[in-house]
Amino acid sequence: MADFLEKQALTRKKIKGALSYPVMVSVVALLVVGVIVVFVLPTFIGLYASLSVEVPAMLTALLAFIDWFKANILLVLLVVLAIAGGIFAYIRTEKGRYRFDRMKLKLPVIGRILQLTELSQAARTISMLFGVGLPLPEIMNLTIGTTDNKFVGESFEKVQRDLIRGEGISKPMRKNKFFLPLMVQMVAVGEGTGHLDSTLVTVAESYEMEADDRTGAAVGLIQPILTVFIGLIVGFVAILMISTMYSMYGQL
Repeated sequence: MADFLEKQALTRKKIKGALSYPVMVSVVALLVVGVIVVFVLPTFIGLYASLSVEVPAMLTALLAFIDWFKANILLVLLVVLAIAGGIFAYIRTEKGRYRFDRMKLKLPVIGRILQLTELSQAARTISMLFGVGLPLPEIMNLTIGTTDNKFVGESFEKVQRDLIRGEGISKPMRKNKFFLPLMVQMVAVGEGTGHLDSTLVTVAESYEMEADDRTGAAVGLIQPILTVFIGLIVGFVAILMISTMYSMYGQL
């Protein structure tokens, strides 16, 4: 039991750590760009204005937006907080939490990693409980309690209801797209042989390995995208400043 919980915590920590790094990098980079745009750029434009040099229209428009943002920053913050508060309040409802949890599993790249993590956790839970001789309906009930994802919990509740009706486990899993083919096939094999615990350990190990691989690939994909995105923003600001300098030299 201790090894199981340690493995579960390690898997979640590894995924969160790998995905949090790109987020931290993007936040820091955007803060740097924000400082340049909000503080450095207006000073730069003010210098040109004092020399009676015509500033390019695009740069003038950007400065006007910055001035508007500074003048209405409290209003902007209130609107952002109101929207964020509304979203959080909705997520706290039963319906909102269900939709939010389902949406997380449909996110590009990250959704599949979360799905694999949930399935590997469930596979290990079912395997461990089956190995100590608990009845399958009770195992399903305990498995539901191990997940914080409402959509995942409801998926297992549907399996539990069909199990109580005598349909087994693999058949109701096959009807639900949340359960991936490997898990459905291995559960069917385990039901037929009576070795559900060992087959589900294989499923858990396979999904954990795939989740690790996909996490590494996701980080490798996100980092270049962030680099290009931030480079485009910085490049755009730099081009505006350089074009203004050339305009100034042409007018002197």
